[in-house]
Amino acid sequence: MADRVYPKQATNGSAAATNPSFPAAKAQQYGASRPVYRPQPERHRYRRSCCSCCLWTTIAILVLVLIAAVASAILYVLYRPHRPTFTVSSLKISALNVTSASKLITNINLKVTAKNPNKKVVYSYNPITVALVTDDDIAIGEGSFGSFVHGTKNTTLLKAAITSSNQELDDASAAKLKKALKSKKGLPLKIKLDTKVEAKMGALKTPKVGIRVVCEGIKATAPKAKSATTASTSNAKCKVDLRLKIWKWTF
Repeated sequence: MADRVYPKQATNGSAAATNPSFPAAKAQQYGASRPVYRPQPERHRYRRSCCSCCLWTTIAILVLVLIAAVASAILYVLYRPHRPTFTVSSLKISALNVTSASKLITNINLKVTAKNPNKKVVYSYNPITVALVTDDDIAIGEGSFGSFVHGTKNTTLLKAAITSSNQELDDASAAKLKKALKSKKGLPLKIKLDTKVEAKMGALKTPKVGIRVVCEGIKATAPKAKSATTASTSNAKCKVDLRLKIWKWTF
């Protein structure tokens, strides 16, 4: 019986010999191992530019403040500016009555003296609004002074009529006014003047700024019959304050 001869199967070595594998190209090896490039934001450069901008802005503000301070000092030395002064000259009351229906009727003549104590500063006033109120801020009446130019070393007498016709009051305010008008001590009043003023020093002019003048220490009594009464103003004192408005707020 003859032996069977089986064909030899190809080994791994022989298979590799018949189908040889080629090494990967350098470009493929480099592309496989190279990480994906992702650009990073330039944070450090941005921070540096912000810090530089803030620094120069701060320096510019400080320089402007320094220049303003030096200019103010020079103007003060040259002109020695002083605030104007105001005094209540007289307050003559022709009518000041609270009706049974809690309505206020007022007819008052006011005189205020304004003085400019400066030798080299001229003030220019816008129209001045006048409000007469009690110490409890109950409105008595309103009026106004016209605009005027206040020359150096000048004294100006301002006149205004303060009126209110059938002004409605709440019950509490009406009761307070009736009681105070009957009192021998009189009704304590204060005057509020609001306006804008411009100062002129030689060829220089300042922007117009708001001022408020508040005069306190006035005592008023109601007139009897048709004879008018004069309020006591001997203890009245007036204070002048600047009114600075920043956006919605007034200081």
